[in-house]
This record gives sequence, C-alpha cells and structure tokens, in this order.
Amino acid sequence: MNPLLKMALDLGPVLVFVIGYWLFGIYYATAFVMLAIACAVAIEYSLERKVSPMLLITFVLVLIFGGLTLWLTNDIFIKMKPTILYAMFASILAGGLLSDRVFLKYLLGQAMQLPDRAWRVLTWRWASFFLALAIANEVAWRSVSTDTWVVLKLGVMPLTIIFALAQTPFILRNQIEGDKAPPAV
Repeated sequence: MNPLLKMALDLGPVLVFVIGYWLFGIYYATAFVMLAIACAVAIEYSLERKVSPMLLITFVLVLIFGGLTLWLTNDIFIKMKPTILYAMFASILAGGLLSDRVFLKYLLGQAMQLPDRAWRVLTWRWASFFLALAIANEVAWRSVSTDTWVVLKLGVMPLTIIFALAQTPFILRNQIEGDKAPPAV
C-alpha cells in the first residue's frame, strides 16, 4: 500500500475525532471516529484484502469504548481507550519477547533485515514507548480538561513519527545487507 495512503488511513480517524470535537463536542466526535475507523478498515481491506493487526485492534477498541461512551453518555470510556490500546500494544510486544516471539519482526521483517538481537532491542524500545504513551494518557485524561486532552491526543501521531525516526540510526547500524541476510525460514 502507498505509504501516504497508509498514513492517511491511520491519521484520518484521529483528525476526524479532533475536528468533530471542536465543531460538535465529545459525543459527536466519538460517533464520527467510529465511522471514520470503520471506513479506514473497509478501505484497507478493499485494497489489500487484509487489515493490519494494529488497525484491527484499534477498530475493535474504538467500537467498544466509543459505543460505551455513547450508550452511557460518559466520555471517560473514549478517554480510557488510548490507555488500553497502548498498554495492549506494550503487553503484546513485551509478552512476545518473554515467550521468545518477536512480533515486531513479524510486522516489519519484510521491510528490513536485522539480527535477532537488534529485533529484540527494537521491540523493547517500542514496548517501552507504548507503555509511556499509556501512562501519559492515563495521567492526562484524569488531570486536564477535555479540550487539553484532545490537543494532547492529536500530538501522539507526530510523537510516534519522531520516535520511529529516532530508531533509524540503530536500524541502519544493525541492518543486514541483502547478500548477508540469513535464508528465509
């Protein structure tokens, strides 16, 4: 899939939520993000005949917590959703390592060749990043206004891009050249 389209599918629902919030409030924004993420899943599936695991997990959590937010008219649920999502990603990555599975390699192994030690380091870094995001969201939604929380939520995508770019020197140092790569299993 074109990387710009992939980024639009990932970022689009967040932007829809933020714009919906500023124009109509938290409950309309919640309904809009539920619709937007469903559209993102449908578009990705129609183009790829599959849906990325991260998008699928996000979709399910948005539907569950968005549904609870609308059904109970309580915005706590939509504010808790990022905490649960990031904690889940951190747990999946760390749990995989503890059970000798490097899930990040499964996700990105087609794009780059790294030795197992480097995959493990990179996975721990991402697990730690997601845990930090979970803690930050939990602190934020409990201690700042909804307006401020929405602005902070918008900042997660650029922060994630910056974190990913910060991993580039490590990846480049550990990249296995094409002819030195171990045979595919």
